[in-house]
Amino acid sequence: MNDFIIIGGGVIGMLTASQLAEAGHGVTLVERGRCGEEASWAGGGIVSPLYPWRYSEPVSRLARGAEVAYQALSESLLANTGIDIEYRRKGLLYLRVDDGERAFAWAQRQGWPLERVDAGFIYRQEPWLAEGLGEGLWMPTLGSVRNPRLCRALRTRLNALPNVTLLEHAAVQRLSVVQGRVRGVETTRGRLAADRVILCGGAWSGVLLAEHDVAMPVRPVKGQMMLFVTPPMPGGRQLLERVVLADGRYLIPRGDGRVLVGSTLEQADFDKSTTEEARESLWHSAVAMLPALAECRVEHHWAGLRPAAPDGIPFIGAVPGIEGLFVNAGHFRNGLVLAPAATRLLVDLLLEREPAIDPTLYRPARRLGRAG
Repeated sequence: MNDFIIIGGGVIGMLTASQLAEAGHGVTLVERGRCGEEASWAGGGIVSPLYPWRYSEPVSRLARGAEVAYQALSESLLANTGIDIEYRRKGLLYLRVDDGERAFAWAQRQGWPLERVDAGFIYRQEPWLAEGLGEGLWMPTLGSVRNPRLCRALRTRLNALPNVTLLEHAAVQRLSVVQGRVRGVETTRGRLAADRVILCGGAWSGVLLAEHDVAMPVRPVKGQMMLFVTPPMPGGRQLLERVVLADGRYLIPRGDGRVLVGSTLEQADFDKSTTEEARESLWHSAVAMLPALAECRVEHHWAGLRPAAPDGIPFIGAVPGIEGLFVNAGHFRNGLVLAPAATRLLVDLLLEREPAIDPTLYRPARRLGRAG
């Protein structure tokens, strides 16, 4: 029998599996499709909440812990898999921010570097941004990862660990619960037994819990994004080399010169279809920030479903009323951002280690109700 079953093969599920396996435990990860091909693949990969000063303290704590962890994670995955996840710490430029004083107050509390910069600084960093920019905010330490490569590296790592079983293309139909205790899961490929089950199902996490009268308010929020192919620029530069954020939309450069623009926020239940309206909106936002993109080819346009919980605070810990069942879900736009810290917190609780972050504010027992 497995020590742990993990439901959901996104970055949260895969990182949880690797940490438990590296601690010597037997793990089966069950994924209804292929690992890393849902929200974790669809995101942008900025290693920070978009406007971090607008988030609550619990989110800030996890984000700070994750930022510290990403460098080590990047190096470990490269050493163990040969895959470079393109963790880049080239900073982030904020344009047209209307709550700068709030941002500086937050940065001072957090000990996070933040600077007000003028047009000269902006155009030295990114010379092909739109004309007419007067000033902005600059976070020099913020970075990004290329999330499809992160997903591929984590899956490769799990396949190399002898005490991990990846069961892909196997949908979990129901939890097996006997006398208030989880005993495993029923899947489309048979029953799996374990005394501890971890639900990392993203936007789908609440569906299984509802069958056991646990109401977890995690809903899907669709986000559409696009990717441009850009040409080489003079002096060996890329058209864009740093993350730029303006009016709620962002541009993210990739190591090969591609530029990603995102994203929409849509209440569309579990619909992942793309729309022409979103395509036009994203294109105009991208060109407004970086006019040369008007002459660049759009290589891809896609959508993903973010798992939104109230206040953006994820549920992390034991599910009340079902012994042996745990959850790590509801990270909204920040699944990739928070993943290293959020998974470490849950694994610390599972293995009865002293957590680096106080788990109280994420504990499901404080926030979950009964369904119906």
